[in-house]
Amino acid sequence: MAKSPNTRRPIIAGKRRTTSDSVKPKPKTQPRPKPRKTHGILRRIFNWVMAVIFGLFWRGALIVGLIIAGSAYYVSATLPEMSDLLDGRARGSVTMLDRNGDVYAWRGDQFGGAITADTVSPHLKNAIIATEDKRFYSHIGISPRGIASAVRINLREGRGPLSGHGGSTLTQQTAKLICFGVPYIPSEWPSEAAYEADCRQGTLWRKVKEAIFAMGMEIKYSKDDILTIYLNRAFLGAGARGFEAAAQRYFGRSAAEVDPSEAAMLAGLLVAPSRYAPTNNLTRSQNRANLILGLMEAQEYLTPDEADYARAHPAQLSEAAEARAGGYFADWVMQSGPEFFTRSTTEDVIIKTTLDQNIQAAAEEALKLVFQERVKQGSKAQAAIVVMSADGAVRAMVGGRRTKVSGAFNRATQALRQTGSAFKPFVYATALELGWSPLDTITDEPLTLNVPGSGPWTPKNYTGKFLGEVTLTDALKHSLNIPAVKLSESVGRDLVRQVAGDFGLTTDLAQGPAIALGASESTLIEMVGAYAGILNGGSSVTPYGLVELSLLGDTTPLIGSGGGIGERVIQTSAARQLIYMMEKVVSEGSGKRAALPGWQVGGKTGTTQAARDAWFIGFTADYIAGVWMGYDDNTPLSGVTGGGLPAEIWHETMLRVTQNMTPRPLHMDIPAPKFVQPTPQPQPKAPSGIESILRSIFGN
Repeated sequence: MAKSPNTRRPIIAGKRRTTSDSVKPKPKTQPRPKPRKTHGILRRIFNWVMAVIFGLFWRGALIVGLIIAGSAYYVSATLPEMSDLLDGRARGSVTMLDRNGDVYAWRGDQFGGAITADTVSPHLKNAIIATEDKRFYSHIGISPRGIASAVRINLREGRGPLSGHGGSTLTQQTAKLICFGVPYIPSEWPSEAAYEADCRQGTLWRKVKEAIFAMGMEIKYSKDDILTIYLNRAFLGAGARGFEAAAQRYFGRSAAEVDPSEAAMLAGLLVAPSRYAPTNNLTRSQNRANLILGLMEAQEYLTPDEADYARAHPAQLSEAAEARAGGYFADWVMQSGPEFFTRSTTEDVIIKTTLDQNIQAAAEEALKLVFQERVKQGSKAQAAIVVMSADGAVRAMVGGRRTKVSGAFNRATQALRQTGSAFKPFVYATALELGWSPLDTITDEPLTLNVPGSGPWTPKNYTGKFLGEVTLTDALKHSLNIPAVKLSESVGRDLVRQVAGDFGLTTDLAQGPAIALGASESTLIEMVGAYAGILNGGSSVTPYGLVELSLLGDTTPLIGSGGGIGERVIQTSAARQLIYMMEKVVSEGSGKRAALPGWQVGGKTGTTQAARDAWFIGFTADYIAGVWMGYDDNTPLSGVTGGGLPAEIWHETMLRVTQNMTPRPLHMDIPAPKFVQPTPQPQPKAPSGIESILRSIFGN
């Protein structure tokens, strides 16, 4: 049978199946849903918005970057030369030298001279970088990483993002130190402190300005130039501006010479200069330095052995720094000197003074010893000491029990206190000048005077007893009140007042008869100055501490001494007789506790009414020293008289002062006993002729 022509063989053979294969039905395909038109529109809108934002962002960033770069270049063009920015102080400094020419005190803004990144000690340079900005030599003036870290720390500690840690680089800190190029003009600011506070504001705008200025500095200056500015302008406590001044202030050496422990202490001051100043708390400053040494070791500026050695040998203050910038004496010199060269100086001034640091140490040690051993613990009693030469040159001054102070109330120069019997030598000086003798007598007996406006006044002796007829020497020796009043009334109160005033007691003196008993007030330094007039033979003195004043670098002084010996008040003979009488006060009388072995000492005790003040003022041939003791609120002293604790403080002070000195006698005139005309004896009558015959026969 023939095949049909329409029947064709398949071109591709069908797939062979095994008997085990089963025929699987072909799955039905689901038609795809048509995409919604709204989704596509939103995506296109989103993509367009993002593209716009990105475009605006990079264009804005480019514009901001160009603005910042332009601002930074503009700032760089306005910056002065680096050398003009090293000393930015608004006021000058005062450096004080003692009588031997050694530095012992500073005042004002001390600037020790320019130091550079090349000449400074490598240890100090490394300590600053390790502490303040370890990426200093790699950043462009700002550190985004540092800012982010500071913000994170501030937020974690519960502060605002810009409060507390600032993440500032050394360059940014330097920008603040120069106040972004704005100079201090006194007429435009209430004070320098207000000016500096404005420079250190932490607002967002100020941070932006700080960053731009820092980048401008990076364009203008090299890294070492920026570090040099920082080294010279940083404030490091105690009036020290710059690391050179601070190194000299605290350690007595240049910043080029400091060792690792000293460098770490100086770098540790940057975070809080007043708090960590070693003159405030040396232990706290040393602990802070140990942290800095750890940073230096971690950043491999020090080997472990070097760091351990520095920790084992912490930095110590120089003797001048330990003295706390001269204390009361330096304050007094600053107040007594001309204001335009001391308190308000814009120059760097050198003042040579009369201070003897050995005598100052002696006075401080004596005061401390007596209060530790003789005064009950917790007592608020105060004391003051002044040591002076006979020409008025002040050699030491202690204005209170706290001796390491600056700017404190000075009881030696500022406290007006009743003088008590310490005034009596001026009554006797008046009498001796008028011709009285130390051996003249006066009667110690009950006395009542009628004081106009006050009525009867009856003075008494401290012991309540009366000794009858006594010499002037004995009356002063035992500090008897009645003879002093009688003598004052005899020579005239006005004359007593004139003599005391001429000797330097310028405070208003009492008008009534109580002037003889020290009812008037005076300062310790005035009283010591008045006694100096007695010791020098009767001439007044003006106490002084300033010997000469000159500008730094000048060899010719601008100002000389403002004190010294003045006009004669009493004759030398009267003064030497009074010295004799005052020597008896110490050798035989109320001032025995002040006696110094091998030395002739003159002086006078003083105790005021109700024992509110106790005084002892005495002298050797070389020095006059005065001690006052009392309470600031006039509380009466308990069991204290001038011949007690004040005399002991005087003794301990002068024992140390005279330790290596050869004793010299006082210039005093010992009065000769007055010649007494003997009473004529009656002469026997010549016998008559008969009497002669009878005597020859019978005898007498």
